[in-house]
Amino acid sequence: MYQLPFEWLSVILITCLAVISPGPDFAMVSKIAISKGRRSGILCALGIGAGVTLHLTYTLLGFGILLSSQGWLVQSIKLIGAGYLIWLGLQSFWPDIQARIRPSKTDTNEPTQVENGRALGSEHPPFMTGFICNALNPKTMLFIVALYSQVVSPDTGMATELGYGAFIAAAHVIWFALIASLFTGEHFKQHLARFKRVIERCCGGVMILFGIKMLA
Repeated sequence: MYQLPFEWLSVILITCLAVISPGPDFAMVSKIAISKGRRSGILCALGIGAGVTLHLTYTLLGFGILLSSQGWLVQSIKLIGAGYLIWLGLQSFWPDIQARIRPSKTDTNEPTQVENGRALGSEHPPFMTGFICNALNPKTMLFIVALYSQVVSPDTGMATELGYGAFIAAAHVIWFALIASLFTGEHFKQHLARFKRVIERCCGGVMILFGIKMLA
């Protein structure tokens, strides 16, 4: 009876701290929102929430501890996730790379892929980008498994556990949707419009660094 409010408070506090801490999801949402607009940023946030829901689903079904105990599986997810982050980060630098590879086209009237905005992987749907990035993040998997195994009591009912899961997924969506809205607000855009490409490159560089950190 008296454990439940404390458990709820613990879940809320730990989740909020985990969500607002800088990570690949933050860099990715920022990059997509700045480069593609608010709608794409919010779709990316929804994709992150879907990825969190995937981790919650297998954890609530009892597979979370089993999966997290398989070192080879965690390492495989880490390698794939790191590669995906690096690939996403390189998208920010692809127009520059392409311009260096084919500089002659910049002097003609023929539109290039850079001018058309067809950078490497830029047509990837924002929702799927968010989903894949979060689903391949071993930190999210380990966070949710640890939360349900260390904080949530074995006596907690399934309805309450589902409530925790709904809060965790909603917290991710709301936070990153707010980030997307902030970075696409009129005040923000007016002051940083001139630095849009620089910010995109910075976000891409951060994603590459996170991918390298995962590999290390």
